[in-house]
Amino acid sequence: MRKHENCIFCHREKIATGILYEDDLVMAFPDIDPINAGHILLVPKEHFLDVDDMPDALLAHLMRASKRLVHAMKEACRPDGYTIMQNGGAFNDIGHYHLHIFPRYDGDGFGYVGGKGTEGVSEEQLGEIWSGIAALLQKEDDCEEMIEHEG
Repeated sequence: MRKHENCIFCHREKIATGILYEDDLVMAFPDIDPINAGHILLVPKEHFLDVDDMPDALLAHLMRASKRLVHAMKEACRPDGYTIMQNGGAFNDIGHYHLHIFPRYDGDGFGYVGGKGTEGVSEEQLGEIWSGIAALLQKEDDCEEMIEHEG
């Protein structure tokens, strides 16, 4: 199992808030700086930075665990809704994949700060971006299909 020596999420004993849920692959604990009371972090025990670094089976397991956590959080907190989010790359402030799960309430003040949207991007450039993404996804599908036929 990949662990990084200096990564707090790689070392269960460094989690200051206590563990809410744990199995062989993941653990969940209260966020030390919650957006709302009931804010949970769900992390894989093995060190990964981003969602696209993880094996599909682990991602599926994370989603099943998030479903259990959402159910318990909804029962305990009685929110108006909830948010599940994950920041990747340079925006992953810990350097270890973590999924935020937190209750939402009407008027709670949480909101996404607007980005630049498509400001400064022409329709042609936007079309090229979408076409490029679609082509890469098709290429991945073709590779997976070829592997399935070989196996």
